[in-house]
This record gives sequence, C-alpha cells and structure tokens, in this order.
Amino acid sequence: MKRFILPLLLNVCAWGFLQAQEITLEKLKEIAIVDQKVMMPMRDGVRLATDIYRPKGDKKVPIIFSRTPYNFNTWGDGEEHTRGYESAYDAVSRGYAYVVQNERGRFFSEGEWDILGTPKTDGYDAFSWMAKQSWSNGKIGTLGCSSTAEWQMAVAALDHPAHGAMVAQGFGAGVGRVGEFNEQGNWYRGGATQMLFISWLYGTQNDQFRPMFPKDITQEGLQRVQRWFDLAPEMPPVDWVSGLKHLPVQDIMKNVNGSKGIFDKMIVRKPNDPAWFEGGLYHDDKQINVPGFYFVSWYDVSAGPNLALFNKVRNNITNPQAADNQYLVIAPTLHCSYKRATENTIVGERSVGDARLNYDEQIYKWFDLTLKGEDNDFKSTTPRVQYYTMGSNQWQASDTWPPKGAVMKDFYLTSGGKANTRNGDGLLVAKTSSKDAPDSFTYDPETPVNSYGGNVCCTGNAIQGGAFDQSKMELRNDILVYTSEPLKEGIEVSGFIESMLYLSSDVKDTDVTIKLVDVDPSGKAYNLDETIQRVRYREGYDKEVFMEKGKVYPIKMSPMSTSNYFDAGHRIRIEISSSNFPRFDRNMNTGGNNYDESKGVVANNIIHHSKKYPSVIRIPIVK
Repeated sequence: MKRFILPLLLNVCAWGFLQAQEITLEKLKEIAIVDQKVMMPMRDGVRLATDIYRPKGDKKVPIIFSRTPYNFNTWGDGEEHTRGYESAYDAVSRGYAYVVQNERGRFFSEGEWDILGTPKTDGYDAFSWMAKQSWSNGKIGTLGCSSTAEWQMAVAALDHPAHGAMVAQGFGAGVGRVGEFNEQGNWYRGGATQMLFISWLYGTQNDQFRPMFPKDITQEGLQRVQRWFDLAPEMPPVDWVSGLKHLPVQDIMKNVNGSKGIFDKMIVRKPNDPAWFEGGLYHDDKQINVPGFYFVSWYDVSAGPNLALFNKVRNNITNPQAADNQYLVIAPTLHCSYKRATENTIVGERSVGDARLNYDEQIYKWFDLTLKGEDNDFKSTTPRVQYYTMGSNQWQASDTWPPKGAVMKDFYLTSGGKANTRNGDGLLVAKTSSKDAPDSFTYDPETPVNSYGGNVCCTGNAIQGGAFDQSKMELRNDILVYTSEPLKEGIEVSGFIESMLYLSSDVKDTDVTIKLVDVDPSGKAYNLDETIQRVRYREGYDKEVFMEKGKVYPIKMSPMSTSNYFDAGHRIRIEISSSNFPRFDRNMNTGGNNYDESKGVVANNIIHHSKKYPSVIRIPIVK
C-alpha cells in the first residue's frame, strides 16, 4: 500500500504572482489575441456567447474551456469583472487558449436556460467547434468549480475525441445517481429536499420575462453594448433565515418575490422523476473515459457523491487506461474554497492547521501532460489520492479511496432508554445489548432541530458551513446522543461511514437524521458529516412505502464521509434526530407531498437497539 505524508508544497509559482497583480484588458492584450462575444452556433441554431483569449502568433495551442451559468462580462468594476482576465492571463502565459462561455439562455447566450443547460448537445457541439479552429491543436481541457464543473461529467460520457482532460471541482450538483447516492444533483439527500437550491435559484434562475437581445445581433454589436448592458439582474437581498421557514415549500420563491422560473417545475419532482434523466446530470449507467482530476472538500455539500463518482470512474474495467488517468484531491475546506487555505485554516470555528497545497502547479502539470503531451513528472510525483486528515492536520496520500488498510469497526448504540441530550445515557459500544431499551423523542415540524454548521453550500445567511461546537445543540430533548468512551489511543477515521438504524413511529412518514461528531477532552463537539433519510424511500427511490404505527423498520442511511484523527482522550459521538433544518426541508409527517403542505403532525419516534434491532454505525479505521 502506498500511503505517506505529503510534504507541504507552497504555491509560489506564477499564479501567486499573478494574483498579486491587477490584470487589466490592456495587460492581457500584451500577450493575447482577444476575441469577445463570439456567438458559437449549436446544432439547433442557438448561439452561445463566448470569449476567447489565445496566445499571439500562428502556433496551434490546446484550449482550457470554462462553461458557466454565471456572469463573466468583463466590463465594469469589482472582482467579479476582473477575475476572468486573471484566469485568461494565467492560461495564455502558459501556452493555452482560454475560452469561457455562457450556458444557453444565460446573459448574452441565446435559448432557454435550465440547470446544467443541455450539455449533452451544447458541450459536445462546443468541443467540435473549438477543435476545428485554425489556432487549436485539437485538445480541450475543461476546468471549473461548482456550476462550471458540474456539466463536465455528462459531457465526458459522450467521449468527444477532442475532450482531452477535465478538472472538476466541487461538482456534486452534476451527479444524479451513483452507487448508494441518489441525489439528482444535490436536490435530494436520502429523498429529503436540500434547500440550498431555493436560495441559489433565487439569484440565478431566469425570469420568464427576462430582457434579451435580438437574435440577429452581430458580434460587433455585442462587443459594443457589453460596455453598457450585461443582462445581470440585481436581486433584492433576502433574509433566508426567515425566508426558508415559509410554508408550503413550493411557495418560498413566490413569498420572497423571486423570479418565475424552473424552480416551480423542479420542486414538485420526486427523486425518480424521468426529468432527472433527460438533462445534463451524470448517472452511473454512463461510462467516462476522459482523464479526470477531481477536487472535493470535506465541508462541501456533496463529498460523498463526489467520492463515489471517482471510485466509479477509477474502477473502469472496460478501459484500464482511462481508469489509470483519474486523480483526486480532498481538502478540509468549504465549497470551492481550496485556495483560501492558510497557515492556520479555520473551517467554521475549528482550526485544521496548515492546509495549503500547490493546486495550480498540479493542475497545469496535468494539462501539460494530457493536452500538450509533455513528458513531465506529474504521474511520478502526484499521488492517486491526496487527502487531508483533520485532527492530525496533515496531507496524506493513498492509491485508493478509502485508503487501503482501512478496516470497518462496528459501534453499536445502547442506552437505558434515556439517550436524549448529551447528558443522557446513550453509548457507542463494541457489542449489542441483549435488552432492547429504546430511546424515544418527539419531532414537531413547527420546532425542528436547526442546522448548525455542516457540509453545506449556497444557503445565503441561513447556515454558516463548517465545524462548530455542537454541545449546546445537544441539550435539545429531541436529539439522541450516543458517545464512545474516551479513546485510549488515537485513531484515524478515513472513508465512508455506514449506519443502520431501527425506527418505529406513530406516523406514516418521517425523517431520520444522523451526525458524526469528534468530542475533545474539554467537551467541545465538532461536527464532521451528516446525512438524512426520508423513511418513505427506505426501500428505494422508485416507490414510496409508508409505515404502520408501532412497527419497527430498518433504516439504512446514505454514507457519510470524512478523514479525521481522533486523538487519545477524544470520543466518537453520533447525534440522531428527525430534522436538520434548513439544510433539509422539514418532513410534515403526514405522508403527503410535503412540498405543498402548510400543516404537519407531530411524530413520536423511537430508535431501537438490541440484538434483535442492532442499530450500528460502521467506521473505517486506518491502521
């Protein structure tokens, strides 16, 4: 097994120098041919607005392609208008053309927008157009984080000959179904709606009456008017702390005077709706042969699905060469915050140490290898998986994820029937109890457990992501708390955390939530990951099966993920409840649609743990 401590590599290459400069259009023109607002034609006649920056001269060069729903109009003031010039300057100075394009229906691009656009056709057509240009060497690398990454996997599955490599960062919303995860692009987790898309769509989705330029407008005309207009709406600020509380959920956008758009269609979709399989989401029935360099964050909304996708592509048995060209980095940061790591990286309120890494050096070595064909040292110096272990605060490396040698250890739930709050008697132990002393709690949708920190994205001011001391939250009577004895020796937990819980209730449907926590000797309890399961989907997402009052049901939770060192004296803890709001929507407990309900019912929920009902959490311990 190849597993070792990575030396800290500070990014002192050209990128750090460039960031210290203000890259203006005039400075970029010193090294680049600038061709803005090229209207690239798609197969159906729709044209997508594209800015092209390429090295001067006649040499054919590879292309770095960024496709996005966000505004990249470079005219105006502020960081958002100059960031594109910095990225373009960096790429051009390294011998690449840099091409940035708006998805169809966004800003200057024509057509109607949907989440991820229509990447099965638009991405492919863009590759074909770029590969035919006189200045192109025929090799294209895709690059981006979040919405500029999420379309890449579905397009990669089309296997366009020009798609030479991809760098996908924070790409969870591009994953529909993979392995045990059926999230449909982070819309769901365990069948419960992730509310991040409500606040995100408020500032992103097009209104049905948005202004547009005429379809016959010329490139010259667009270059002229981009100085005055960019079709970017200025949305009034919303207090999402109160905004997300509105019921029914389907009216939240209307209640904050948001635009009328695709949210109204998406909120009524169920997890297995055919519409999820018609657009640009990657599902695991697709094959990816494109070399991939993936970036994941421990406190992002989708670490689990991202890691499952990497493993799916890495275990590509039909194309061993493609499987050998997949690499992964897992950082201890929030969504798309890799480069914000410092000598003392704080995530939430927990210090995870010096988490810096030479991201840009590695990315451009990767592109030099895959797009230029350079015989460099990327493969000999870059571990297959680079992952950061919190607690020990160090970069590590492995040939696989989870690391080889990780052994699953079972921790069973037990109590005397009073596991409510951290002052209760809930324990994590090595063996099941012969006696079933179940723990009960009341879940009222009117007073849900509030999300406090966590692995989140895009929720405005409603949730601050990261690790926060949960000990005050653990005084709520509707949270069951199970804690191990203090560890005699430190242990590294790296991999997927599995859990099976046994539930009975007096309602037709409810939710089960679970959270993994590291408790230090002072009692501070830092959250590591969390998940949820809507009980009606416990037998699969293609059907709804409701509960019978008092009957005990096994509830398999979707896996959690982390790499954390629990030092000697620390304790492993899990919290169980039925809500984590507003990260996830509240289950109204009625068995109804949930999205169109304003009134719920109170659920009396019971977690069982015994030899007959062995509620367990399975933790990967690296020897």
